[in-house]
Amino acid sequence: MVDTIGELSKPLAGKRVLVAGGEGEIGSVISAGLAADGADVAVAGLEQAKCQEVADRLRTDTNRTAGYGFNITDPSSVDGLVDEIVQDWGGIDVLVNCVGILKINLAENFDAAEFRAVVDINLTGAFLLTQAVGKAMIKGGEGGRVVHMTSVRGHVGLAIGGFAAYGASKAGVHLLIKQLASEWGKHQISINGVGSGFVRTALSEAALQNPDFARMVAERTPLGRVADIQEVANTAIYFAGPRSSFVTGQILYVDGGLSASQ
Repeated sequence: MVDTIGELSKPLAGKRVLVAGGEGEIGSVISAGLAADGADVAVAGLEQAKCQEVADRLRTDTNRTAGYGFNITDPSSVDGLVDEIVQDWGGIDVLVNCVGILKINLAENFDAAEFRAVVDINLTGAFLLTQAVGKAMIKGGEGGRVVHMTSVRGHVGLAIGGFAAYGASKAGVHLLIKQLASEWGKHQISINGVGSGFVRTALSEAALQNPDFARMVAERTPLGRVADIQEVANTAIYFAGPRSSFVTGQILYVDGGLSASQ
């Protein structure tokens, strides 16, 4: 059934949204945007206390919020999280997965255990979480939306070494999105991804203080700058809402044109 936007000022009112990694720097901005659009937001991550702090800030008179703790690499923890939210709220309409890890090392020096850790969190964890939420959505029979936060690194390589594990894990997420969109379209479940380029965060700010690095990033990006967190969050919120009702299996690159120019 096609969603209608009409004149709603709260296009996500009544929608139950799970934001995994919603306590993080990017995830918390996404959570805030979803709550502002009227969604009930479940913020989930490794540290429940931090998730609850974010949830408490987002609660209004017209929406519910809650914080949950879970480990995306533990199938029983993932299943327990989804079961708990379904029990508390009656179902999940939207999943936004912001959980991810970046470990950088030259390919010839990359430790096998660290490589597996990146894949376990970024790819296997993404599947486990999507599978658990997807089962709940299929059982509920009302369709749903899944949004994965991913990266341009899953699409293009970089001569500067270090991204073998991260890029490979994100490339796997891109194919996972397409495969699940193909399988679950019959259930009216859409699966999409937001492929960001370099984003201005507290973590990246130190690197951007290096003028040579900042110049390199700007020169590689047609728009000549890095993204603000809100610009990335806006795209995730678009996929979660009614304006993307006929979009599935897509990776939308929020990268200032970097992927178009490679």
